[in-house]
Amino acid sequence: MSWRDDKRSSSERGYNSRWRKARTTFLQKHPLCVFCQEQGKAVAANIVDHIIPHQGDQKLFWDTKNWQSLCKFHHDSHKKRIENRGLKPGADETGMPLDANHPWHRGEH
Repeated sequence: MSWRDDKRSSSERGYNSRWRKARTTFLQKHPLCVFCQEQGKAVAANIVDHIIPHQGDQKLFWDTKNWQSLCKFHHDSHKKRIENRGLKPGADETGMPLDANHPWHRGEH
């Protein structure tokens, strides 16, 4: 069973009052969506995302260096694609992929 298929409540999985307080503090310090900022937009974030999915690892869950602020759109679309594909979608204004790990940046084109 994957972490996302866990049938326990969100509180039982660690998203409890301690998480809500930490989330609120993090969003106050990092109020803008990091993906929107990469696109030159200033959009308020409302989700604290785990950059590397923690899959129940409490050390990784609480590591604030593994947190990023995202808007709901990017969390529900782009972040899901990153987790499924392993690459960040999108390109800059010149057409170059945003993800430094994209094969194009390694000369694999």
